[in-house]
Amino acid sequence: MGVKKPEFGFGVHLMMDGYGCHRDLLEDIGLIYNFLDEYPAAMDMTKIMPPYVFRYNGAVPEDWGISGFVLIAESHISIHTFPEKLYLSVDIFSCKPFDVDKAVEAIRDQFQIKKYEMNVLDRGQEFPNTLSASAQVVRMDRSLRQRTR
Repeated sequence: MGVKKPEFGFGVHLMMDGYGCHRDLLEDIGLIYNFLDEYPAAMDMTKIMPPYVFRYNGAVPEDWGISGFVLIAESHISIHTFPEKLYLSVDIFSCKPFDVDKAVEAIRDQFQIKKYEMNVLDRGQEFPNTLSASAQVVRMDRSLRQRTR
């Protein structure tokens, strides 16, 4: 069954900012690694490499945190935490449709987020997903070019 991919559009990009997160969770490199390692399967996505997670210490001491990402066949998932500020940002970009509300709930639960902002973009609106759609785009382009000559 599942959600049918539309004829046009590359994919959904969820961008989430979490505030008032549980500090211990934001600084737990193992927890973040495990989330990135296990969450693609929960989304029915295909992990194509192990997660890459590291601690970042910047020029401004309170800006330290954990960053990580995992490549999935459908695109990627990334997390950046700022424990001193009880903040994290998460991006999930996928060319395969996914339940955004379910993803937000999983992230909220995992990091005990008190408040969040989210933006969802439908990326690549003109990206043709089927051969027939691609052929139609080419025909339309050729027709427009002939009219402008």
